[in-house]
Order: sequence, then C-alpha cells, then structure tokens
Amino acid sequence: MPAITGIGGAFLRAKDPKALYAWYEQHLGLVRTHGSFNFPAASQRAQVVLAFFTPQNDYFPTTQPAMINLQVDDLDALLDKLTAAGITVDPKRDSYDFGKFGWFTDPEGNRVELWQPADGE
Repeated sequence: MPAITGIGGAFLRAKDPKALYAWYEQHLGLVRTHGSFNFPAASQRAQVVLAFFTPQNDYFPTTQPAMINLQVDDLDALLDKLTAAGITVDPKRDSYDFGKFGWFTDPEGNRVELWQPADGE
C-alpha cells in the first residue's frame, strides 16, 4: 500500500513574496533553488512534525493560519544574531528533552518557530 513518508514543505501566503524570500536569505542564510527554499534530506537533524491546532489555540497567533518550524544547529546564536539585526525575537525560550525552541517574527508579521533538536534526536 502506498504510504506518506514525510513532510514535503510548508507553504505560506505573503504580501510580497520576493521581499520575504530576500529577507529569509539575508537573515537566515537560506538559499533559493528552483524558486523556493529546499532542504536536502541529509540536512534534517531530526524527525519532521505535523501538528494541528484548534482555531482558539494560542501557541501561535490565532490570526495566523500556519506557522513554520525550522530546525537549527545553534538556537541561541541564531536568535542573538536576529536580535542584533533589529528583528523581533520573543525573549521566551523553551527547553524539553527533545530540544530547545525559540521564536521570531518575520517582516510580514508571521511568528516563526526555531527548533534545535536534542543531541541524538
């Protein structure tokens, strides 16, 4: 029987996609290939998660229809870099046995989650 093997991507609406691509390239070091950001399977440090939230759940803004989660290798360093660049970074950082989490807001007002998987994850 055919089976789903993982998440293929995240798709977000943007008022100015060209400017938003440029912002993610500048501040997160992402590189566009074939018109989008692509992450080779080998670059994933941990499992990919798909989760659903009720419309009232405030884990991310209720006015935001989706939130992306990006895996990182040094959460604190990246959030410090974003803060130094004047980007809105949530001062809250969470730590669990499966990794550390932090958040920032992109130029279009999207809350973005960063996840540093725990070693061995």
